[in-house]
Amino acid sequence: MIVITGATGALGGATVDHLLQHVEPGALAVVARDPARAARFTDRGVEVRRGDYARPESLRAAFAGAEQLVLVSSNDPTGDPVAQHRGAIEAAAQAGVGRVLYTSHQGASAASPFPAARTHAATEELLAGSGLPWTSLRNGFYAHSLAFLLGPWRQTGRIRIPGDGPVSWTAREDEAEGAAAVLLSAGAYDGPATLTAAAAPTFAQVAEIAGEVAGKPVAVELVDPEQWVAEAVAAGLPEGRARFTLGIFQAAEQGYFAGTDPLLGRLLGREPRSVRDALHAATGS
Repeated sequence: MIVITGATGALGGATVDHLLQHVEPGALAVVARDPARAARFTDRGVEVRRGDYARPESLRAAFAGAEQLVLVSSNDPTGDPVAQHRGAIEAAAQAGVGRVLYTSHQGASAASPFPAARTHAATEELLAGSGLPWTSLRNGFYAHSLAFLLGPWRQTGRIRIPGDGPVSWTAREDEAEGAAAVLLSAGAYDGPATLTAAAAPTFAQVAEIAGEVAGKPVAVELVDPEQWVAEAVAAGLPEGRARFTLGIFQAAEQGYFAGTDPLLGRLLGREPRSVRDALHAATGS
């Protein structure tokens, strides 16, 4: 049996949808804090189990019988994600899970200025020390994030950013399909597996593509990081969120998101979606 956490979210839910194209509903179970939110899976014959990272005592039963467990990284803004992941990994070991597949990030590093990358690195260390077989899906940066990070470029013709660097922007839909393929591979992938789009353009290169999509020039303006944070806060973004986002640009500038890998394309049997595809989708063109 494959057990998937986070199935009420976009990545986990899409992974389940892809799996259901290849396996019977009885071969799957999903874990949700609120099972009522997972009704669409119940309607399709998939077992829904109650489980909450914030309540690790709920997870051992939720993970029971899992030959493979998809551990979608926590997005709890008020919790300690590393502690939550530790509790989930310990519950997986207690439940006798055959393999854990964790949704990590290609930039996972304890030295990264991006806080989530440090969480992913710490979680991979926990998995390595757990005694469990594990696979870390090091996903490229989700391309839909560009809609937020680029700001109102369609109206202003400018992209104001506090740092530039290459990023392998990758469609979340492709990541979900790739995750399903890894799950169906009978344990062929061990340890880190990097799943990215084929290219890693800089924000300046993204601006060029945006200009081609929009049919008008789009310029990049580099802004002092503290000025950028102040402007983001003045526009209504909480300072903690602004500094979290600043870490994305700083990590890109330092090359943490620069790598690309052909594995995702091989798993999909086609070229992954590109930044151009993402911008076309965002603009409805």
